[in-house]
Amino acid sequence: MAHDVDTQALDRAYQPSPGLGVAVSDPAQNPGLPPHRERMTDKDPRAEKTAARTVYTLFYLSLAASIWAVAAYMLFPIESGALIDVRNNNLFVGLGIGFALLALGLGAIHWSKALMSDREHIEHRHPTRGRDSTREAAVKAFADANEESGFGRRTMIRNSLIAAVVASIVPGVTLFRGLAPHATAEHPTAGDPVALLKHTMWDKGTRLVRDPDGTPIRAADVTLGSAVHVIPDGLNDLGHEGGLLEEKAKAIVLLMRLRPEDLIEDEDRKDWSYDGIVAYSKVCTHVGCPVALYEQQTHHLLCPCHQSQFDVTEHAKVIFGPAARPLPQLPIAVDDEGYLIAQSDFKEPVGPSFWERH
Repeated sequence: MAHDVDTQALDRAYQPSPGLGVAVSDPAQNPGLPPHRERMTDKDPRAEKTAARTVYTLFYLSLAASIWAVAAYMLFPIESGALIDVRNNNLFVGLGIGFALLALGLGAIHWSKALMSDREHIEHRHPTRGRDSTREAAVKAFADANEESGFGRRTMIRNSLIAAVVASIVPGVTLFRGLAPHATAEHPTAGDPVALLKHTMWDKGTRLVRDPDGTPIRAADVTLGSAVHVIPDGLNDLGHEGGLLEEKAKAIVLLMRLRPEDLIEDEDRKDWSYDGIVAYSKVCTHVGCPVALYEQQTHHLLCPCHQSQFDVTEHAKVIFGPAARPLPQLPIAVDDEGYLIAQSDFKEPVGPSFWERH
């Protein structure tokens, strides 16, 4: 057929255009390839066997190191939170993973240097076409590579390599277990992320206090057009060991005051604000970034990460960007002393919209 022409004939017939090249009388000569130097493993069968043993021994050492990394994760737990336990866990798990990868790499390098074919050859370039002969050549190239590397013949090396590669993944998978919270008798819901994110420190009667100093906020002190970063009273008492950052990440709120006539409120939410003061979660419902940019004139809240915009006048509904739902609103009121308090916790989970599924 017309497309089944001989490639070598095409190569002989094709003469590239010299373009702007200048023909010289003494062009550089192709020196050719240097003489091939045989390795000890090419000349001595005993050296070849020794090299093969070294390669699969390194692969099996990599396998053992990966198993040790998994065992070390269990032998040196970090649930206590003590610094020495965390250090020991990081040290021994890290040593196991590091040695597993090192032995795997050394074995692969030694295999290629000592046992795989090292003969130099020239690969001539030619026009590429999707012919049957090209496909057959590709299959033959894989077969030749298999023969030259010995992957099919050297079963000990092949099997140890496969085992080492598979085992090297296991420690990484095991470490994901440490990302999950652990339930205890004191904190029975610690193992349930849905329960952890569905509820915050806000409760009926909890005062709204300024972040970070923790001073309570009088409704009369909130000026028109202001935006105040707010946390629940008692949050700072937790301390870092008691989960301050975790609770703050869920309970952080932005408090704003508008003219009451500017608010467009649903009938069932009219008592969630107080004299034009509204409070919304500061956690963006897209991927959880802090929504902290308030445009006083337009009453829009802007997330700086992905530019989602929320309309504060109408329950912080999404007016632009990738966020899928409005910011959760915190129902507020005032106590007998005129301080702002929460009526309850948020009525819906805060944060990214994934939690709507729950």
